[in-house]
Amino acid sequence: MLDVVAKLEGVPINKLRKSVKAGRTVLLRNEGRDIIPCAVGEHVSTKVNANIGFSPIESSYNEEMRKAHAAVSAKADTLMDLSVGGETSKTRKTIMEKFPIPLGTVPIYQVFSEKHLDFTLENYLAEIERQAREGVDYMTIHAGITNQCLKYAKSRIIKVTSRGGAFLASWMTKNKSENPLYTGFDDILEVLKPYGVTISLGDGMRPACIADASDKAQFHELKVLGELTKRCQKAGVKVIVEGPGHIPLDQIEKNMKLQKKLCNRAPFYVLGPLVTDLGAGYDHITAAIGGAVAGLYGADFLCYVTPSEHLGLPSVEDVYEGVMATRVAAHAVDIVKLGRRDRDDMMSRARKKLDWDAMYGLALDPNLGRKHKKPAKGKECSMCGKYCALKIY
Repeated sequence: MLDVVAKLEGVPINKLRKSVKAGRTVLLRNEGRDIIPCAVGEHVSTKVNANIGFSPIESSYNEEMRKAHAAVSAKADTLMDLSVGGETSKTRKTIMEKFPIPLGTVPIYQVFSEKHLDFTLENYLAEIERQAREGVDYMTIHAGITNQCLKYAKSRIIKVTSRGGAFLASWMTKNKSENPLYTGFDDILEVLKPYGVTISLGDGMRPACIADASDKAQFHELKVLGELTKRCQKAGVKVIVEGPGHIPLDQIEKNMKLQKKLCNRAPFYVLGPLVTDLGAGYDHITAAIGGAVAGLYGADFLCYVTPSEHLGLPSVEDVYEGVMATRVAAHAVDIVKLGRRDRDDMMSRARKKLDWDAMYGLALDPNLGRKHKKPAKGKECSMCGKYCALKIY
């Protein structure tokens, strides 16, 4: 499979093999799935994930399937099912049957929805093995949130915004005990290694607002994630690391470089980052701005954000828009990071000729023609009409 990935990415196979061996590039794929792995990390294109999943209040299995289809139609590289309660196993299995791209999950959601604060490490291990057998390719595991993190978080405006982080923080507080995913991390590695599942080390302490960015709670967890990353790599378990969150523009570079340093240059998977707290209704744009800057300084994998972020469960249209905004950010990164400008230059030449068929075919949005009526070839658009600059000069 490595030769197939190398060809798709346009990377010499020896260069890719070396990066994979060092843990700086990861191939997302469960050994039990017959799909082309998604390469995340050094020397390869910046990847985009789309989250779907129903909540206890809204949506349904059928609606989430429509969202999955919309995300894949917009060319998301991976999907994550974040469903809580309901037909979660059926949702996962159907996604893996219908869509030949990697699927990620957050197993603590299922465990908590069934056991609440009475779950045990054994319950968790049983769940991750069940999902690994089903074929899940990567799993977010919040093993880095510790009691020391919770002490540091007391001065925050918003203590914990991560749902998985909140579940574990509540369990730790109730039981006056350390995070069982941290103390039982070797057991987690032992369960997942035979299946080739990639661990996505979750950032349970990611900042929920720019006022809390780059604080002691966030960076203490990052140090723990660095320790866990090295344990994964030593054990031969694929690992990527998740990152913030809400981060002002001037702190993004520092965050990206610190993660690479502490986590042995493992691939970095970021949510946004969101660069302002005021973008409600437009947070796909807020996140795309942060994602482009993050990618420039080392992020390898961008998790989309939709216009509904902070407001409610996204619609099918929100999912599509979120993927497209994030893909624009990812491509902007790859122009600089990988020198991938050829398609942009082809677009410019097509624009010069007013070749609308070529322009629509080159655009990142594969369904652009359904939303905008294109003029006939050689005809100007409705912006300038007969005063089109390209025709005048």
